[in-house]
Amino acid sequence: MAESPSSSAQQARRILAERLAGLCRDAGLTGREIAVRCGWHPSKSSRIMNARTPPSLGDIRAWCRACGAEDQIADLLALLRNAEGMWIGWRRMERAGLKQVQEARLPLFERTRRFRSYSSWFVPGLIQTRAYTEAVLRAVQRRRVEVDDVAEAVAARVERQRVLYEGGRRFAFLIEESVLRNGIGGTDVLVGQLGHLLAVGSLPNVSLGVVPTGPDRSRMPVEGFWIFDAAQTNVELVSGYLTITQPSEVTMYAETFAELAALAVYGSSARALIASARDALE
Repeated sequence: MAESPSSSAQQARRILAERLAGLCRDAGLTGREIAVRCGWHPSKSSRIMNARTPPSLGDIRAWCRACGAEDQIADLLALLRNAEGMWIGWRRMERAGLKQVQEARLPLFERTRRFRSYSSWFVPGLIQTRAYTEAVLRAVQRRRVEVDDVAEAVAARVERQRVLYEGGRRFAFLIEESVLRNGIGGTDVLVGQLGHLLAVGSLPNVSLGVVPTGPDRSRMPVEGFWIFDAAQTNVELVSGYLTITQPSEVTMYAETFAELAALAVYGSSARALIASARDALE
């Protein structure tokens, strides 16, 4: 299990470790005795019980058999997969291509009613044009994905945009002004994307804010993130995809979003920044 910067993932690992330690105590065994029964070095069971070393699927099965608790295997394997899923490196996440990554996120978008998205790098996926999406995903594929299913991935992401137009959902998008001027795919693609932002920003269920560039900001840009209702935050980092569910951490991102939102401009002021960037490109 890759080391994660999130306390949500760390907490999930601790819960799993505590469950395994509890099985050991219930069976009247010491960590050393567990190691002997499993054929491990004595220190391995200690590292697992103290959440210093994550167990593998095989480790959990062996541990439960040693404790006479085979009925706990399925539950503990589910805990392991949950902990692993909170932090996924891009190589592992995208090894089968980009289409499945796009499709895997659809249920989360469908069940969410309040979206908050902040981006300091590029236009968020839900409000991208097809051409912009293709340019972004093609760049990702060339950099780190062997499978070329970009066309299918683009179709999946564009199809997901239907949630914008289905009732009962609210969207708040924040983008840095630099996003309006730094593009990918060329001038025509960015010009088309900026025109699309002007259209999307007029939807009644959408708030589109632009954080102006300036020398005296009170809150500097941070990594891009999505907040889904108040239950989950997802962050795309250079090394992987982070899922945060711990309430205190989700609250930290919500507070950061509110601070950045207070710096943003909206309505006619936001449209003026977008139009100015488009005019400069044209």
